[in-house]
Amino acid sequence: MTRMSTTSGTAAPPAGQGGAAPRRAASAAPLDPKEQRRRAWRSRRHHWDVKWSPYAFVAPFFLFFAAFGLFPLLYTGWSALHRVELTDPTHMEWVGMRNFSRLWEDEFFWNALQNTFTIGLISTVPQLLMALGLAHLLNYKLRGSMFFRVAVLTPYATSVAAATLVFVLLFGRDYGMINWALGSIGIDKIDWQNGTWTSQFAVSTIVIWRWTGYNALIYLAAMQAVPHDLYESASLDGASRWQQFIHVTIPSLRPTILFTVVVSTIGATQLFGEPLLFNGSAGATGGGDHQFQTLGLYLYEQGWVNLHLGRASAIAWTMFLILLLIAAANWLVQRRLRKSQ
Repeated sequence: MTRMSTTSGTAAPPAGQGGAAPRRAASAAPLDPKEQRRRAWRSRRHHWDVKWSPYAFVAPFFLFFAAFGLFPLLYTGWSALHRVELTDPTHMEWVGMRNFSRLWEDEFFWNALQNTFTIGLISTVPQLLMALGLAHLLNYKLRGSMFFRVAVLTPYATSVAAATLVFVLLFGRDYGMINWALGSIGIDKIDWQNGTWTSQFAVSTIVIWRWTGYNALIYLAAMQAVPHDLYESASLDGASRWQQFIHVTIPSLRPTILFTVVVSTIGATQLFGEPLLFNGSAGATGGGDHQFQTLGLYLYEQGWVNLHLGRASAIAWTMFLILLLIAAANWLVQRRLRKSQ
C-alpha cells in the first residue's frame, strides 16, 4: 500500500502539472579572476569597436586628402609668398604679397581671366540649355531609352586628348570638315585657331560636346523625381506640354539647375586640357596672341615654362579665391530660394 503525505493528506502534484518547480541554487558559483578579466576585456573591446570603428573606416580618405589636398594647398599658399624657381625649388626668398600685386599689373593675367570668363560663358549657357532639352526628351517613354542614355554619356567617357585632336581636325583651316561645309554654301574659309572669337568658340564646342550628356543625365534624374500629380493637375487645368515644362518642370529643377551652373562654372575656371591641346605644338601660350589662353594655361606657362613657381602659386591661389566667391554666391542664391519657397 502506497504511503500518502502525512502533512496535507493529499499527494503533491508533479511540477509539470501545476506544481511548484524545484528551487534553484540561491546564487551561481563566483567566476574565477581569469574569467572575469576575459569578460571585462571583451566588453572593453566591444566598446572601443563601436566608438572608434567609424573613424577607422573614414580615416583613409582624410589621410589621402591631407597628403594630396590639404598639404599642396598650404604649401602653394606658402610658396606664393616667396620667390621660388623650378630650377631650385628648395631655395625660397620672402617677397610677401609681391607675387599677387604683380598679377594686378600683369596684362597677360587679365587677358587670361577675360578669356576664361568668355569661354566659360560661351560653353556653359548653351551646354546647360541643350542638356535640359535633351533630358526632357529622354524623360519620355521611348524605345531603346537605355541606349540613348548611354549614348549621351559617351562623350564624357572619351579622353580629353582624343576629343580635342578630333576637333582640331574638324576646325582645320585648309582641310577641316567645317570649313569644307561652309565653303559648300559659299562662305570663305575661317582661320579658327588664330582668330580671337573663332578660337574661343572652337574651344567652347569641345567643352559643350563633352559635358552636355553628363548634365543631361543629372537633369533626367531630377525630372524623374518630380511627382506625377503635378503634371496631372496641370493637364486637368488645360496646360500644354510646353506649359507643363515651363511651369512645373523648371521650378522643380531649380536646385539641380543651380548645382550644374556652379559645377560648370568651376570647371570653366579650371579649363586646361582643351585649350592646351587645341594650340597644338605651340605650348601654353593659347595662340599667337594669347587669344584663348585661360587661367589654367597661364598658371602652367608661369610655373613649368617660365619656371616661376612663386608666381604660379599666386595664380593658383587667385583661382582658389575665385572659386570661393562662386561657392559663396551659390550659398546666397540657395538661401534666397529656400526663403522664397
